[in-house]
Amino acid sequence: MNSRVRIAGLSIGSAIVIGLLGFLFPGSALGRLVGTIDGSYASAALRYTVPIAFAALGGIFAEKSGVINIGLEGLLIIAAFTGIAVADTMAGAAGATQTTLWLGFFAAVLASTLFALLFAVVCIEFKADQIIAGLAVWLIALGLAPFGSKIIWGRVNSPSVGTLSNWQIPLLADIPVVGAILFDANPTVYMLLAAVPLSWFVLNETAFGRWVKASGENPMALDTVGVDVRRVRYASVLLSGVLAGIGGAGLSLGQAGLFNGSGTTMVDGRGWIGITAFLFGNYNPLGAFGASFLFASLDALQIRLQQVGFQLPNELIGIIPYVTVIVVLAFVGRTRIPDAAGEHYESGEE
Repeated sequence: MNSRVRIAGLSIGSAIVIGLLGFLFPGSALGRLVGTIDGSYASAALRYTVPIAFAALGGIFAEKSGVINIGLEGLLIIAAFTGIAVADTMAGAAGATQTTLWLGFFAAVLASTLFALLFAVVCIEFKADQIIAGLAVWLIALGLAPFGSKIIWGRVNSPSVGTLSNWQIPLLADIPVVGAILFDANPTVYMLLAAVPLSWFVLNETAFGRWVKASGENPMALDTVGVDVRRVRYASVLLSGVLAGIGGAGLSLGQAGLFNGSGTTMVDGRGWIGITAFLFGNYNPLGAFGASFLFASLDALQIRLQQVGFQLPNELIGIIPYVTVIVVLAFVGRTRIPDAAGEHYESGEE
């Protein structure tokens, strides 16, 4: 049996057992934990999934085309910062409105896409090492965003500008439990729920998707039939920038309403977890979403554990999602990356 299926089955089985034990013993610590799992928890988990899953989707398109983009963390950072900076600057003394927040959102996606374009030029035109270039994108964003914050606000953390309002779908939002989770949600959640199946469709059912796969597996064959490999790779990397930009903007404008530039910034490793998610999902958007939701659920869980006052150090509870990432990487087994991933290609090469 595939190791990914075993892990998924084990996770689902464990969740069912824990739920039953918590239901049977409501006064126990496990009962208190299970009691915190409700509709609001599921809604929070979906919101937390947004930056991870969008980064994962972006990574799939780039790597499937043959370009290894480990700079996803940096793209999330620059998008999260730009969205807040533009929204706050345009709002002025009057305060942010939904219009200025949406302008910030689109500016965030644009900034991430431009960074992805820079990365693409360096890797495709100048044939730079893709791993080093990706690290450079992350390190530049990690330094640039807090520096920009100090210039704009005099400190690395921005003031609060508010968040994008939820979109409520009439009638459907009134459905018990499910309505509040799926039909009264942040716009970025709807974007994610649309992007996952759309990404799967593009990769598996369109000519562009076939070109992307061929570019990463056998670029010479793609070149032979007259398709420009460089253009396919450029398009794929730019698409990774667009998707990561939505994820970064979803984090700052859809969830937090501010930018925190302290330490590793508010992004806090979500881009790296996104890479783990698409590797665990074996480059399948549906699998990547499932893995992203798992990690986001654990992130939401550690927050709930702190809220209900479990007698564990907060620092220990806070590492739960990251320990899970290591465990998944250890047991998932080897993921087969595209044959030409990381390799440069020039038209006419033998």
